[in-house]
Amino acid sequence: MAEKEAPASAQAQGDGKLRKQIQFADQQFEFQRRPTKKGHRSLSRSISQSSTDSYSSAASYSDSSEDEMTPREKRCGEARVHEDFCVKNIGQSGFGRREVEIAQQEMPALMALRKRAQGDKPLAGATIVGCTHITAQSAVLIETLIALGAQCRWAACNIFSTQNEVAAALAAVGIPVFAWKGESEDDFWWCIDRCVCADGWQPNMILDDGGDLTHWMYRKHSEVFKKVKGIVEESVTGVHRLYQLSKAGKLCVPAMNVNDSVTKQKFDNLYSCRESILDGLKRTTDIMFGGKQVVVCGYGEVGKGCCAALKGLGAVICVTEVDPICALQACMDGCRVVKLNEVIRQVDIIISCTGNKNVVTREQLDRVKNGVIICNMGHSNTEIDVASLRAPDLTWERVRSQVDHVIWPDGKRVLLLAEGRLLNLSCSSVPSFVLSITATTQALALIELYNAPEGRYKQDVYLLPKKMDEYVASLHLPSFDAHLTELNEEQAKYLGINKNGPFKPNYYRY
Repeated sequence: MAEKEAPASAQAQGDGKLRKQIQFADQQFEFQRRPTKKGHRSLSRSISQSSTDSYSSAASYSDSSEDEMTPREKRCGEARVHEDFCVKNIGQSGFGRREVEIAQQEMPALMALRKRAQGDKPLAGATIVGCTHITAQSAVLIETLIALGAQCRWAACNIFSTQNEVAAALAAVGIPVFAWKGESEDDFWWCIDRCVCADGWQPNMILDDGGDLTHWMYRKHSEVFKKVKGIVEESVTGVHRLYQLSKAGKLCVPAMNVNDSVTKQKFDNLYSCRESILDGLKRTTDIMFGGKQVVVCGYGEVGKGCCAALKGLGAVICVTEVDPICALQACMDGCRVVKLNEVIRQVDIIISCTGNKNVVTREQLDRVKNGVIICNMGHSNTEIDVASLRAPDLTWERVRSQVDHVIWPDGKRVLLLAEGRLLNLSCSSVPSFVLSITATTQALALIELYNAPEGRYKQDVYLLPKKMDEYVASLHLPSFDAHLTELNEEQAKYLGINKNGPFKPNYYRY
């Protein structure tokens, strides 16, 4: 999309970002430019980093035929422009509905919220435009928002993440969905625009994952954007962009940062990755982990989860870190902390999970041994310098879906997974229970922003309060038949807290 107008770039801000707390009633942008070749949609890329850093479960993966018409082309060619959706195959809706029903069983908090608040309709009058991964789990969220009174229009935040059968299931019940797996760059932005612009439609809330929808409305539909009551953003990239807008004085809408909530950080990042890293590697490579030399770049919550899982199956773990605190944690957990260049020739698997860029470079990949596995578990698809691997001296060979051999002139082969994008949502599955935690937080944030009285929230980025995190956690405890101990008045007074919470100060690190 080099010839098209792309989102404006902004330099990353290194200084601290202002974070504000929500008050309850009872108490620039960097995009990766790459040309798109027509007829090769299975390898096409969105120009946005956030729209290409993760996908849906491999279970629904299917490569697009090169000569097959896209849903958008079919929509125009068959004079179906009156339809207020655009999906791959509406006939798959039955399969998608069954997937949604399975997801509902593992998303207890969302279902509880739907049951508790359905009568009150706290989102009555809300018109929500969303841009997230369209999976069975997100479908449960979308239908929950509708059950709470909202009207919704939805697009995918990633060109490969959509489960086509789930998109069909949503469209079949009258939800305007514009998404399919394998969109081109042009399709990606067209789908977003179709969700923003419709006859008689004025969105007043935004639910975003990665910031693409927010950016598109800010740049292309500024008047519509100014009428929005609030934005809820769940990704690292999207939150970073919101803080950039806020610092520049250009954010004209209150926004909530879901990404940095405790429940999102701990459960989505740590526990989810602890389970999905093994699934993704097994499905793609059939590898045995015992005795393998693994280097994990980054020891944040994602890195901790990956290391714990791999160590449990007998892998030998090394960690790279820039943060001395995280490095010390890795040492105390029994990992060896090294520089990547020190072990690059010996390792069998390299896993990046830093959220940074160029963590694994071409120079380092030139030195790895034959057969090494390279993958990314971090948020952004910039961690592995994949662009440098598309050089004329290297040959790419497709092994299976989301698995490529990159072949050097001397015959050395490197196994690259998901083209350097997020492994777990590309090549495996993510536990529905974990996504229930994040989705419930998103729903509560939308309810709070939409119902907030005039003046409560300024044009800034707000953090979710501890009380909301605790409430989301409490909704999931009945699934384990867990029973909380209650403080008595004397104990609460001794600790200096309310007996009903919040139980930890904002600075507490879980």
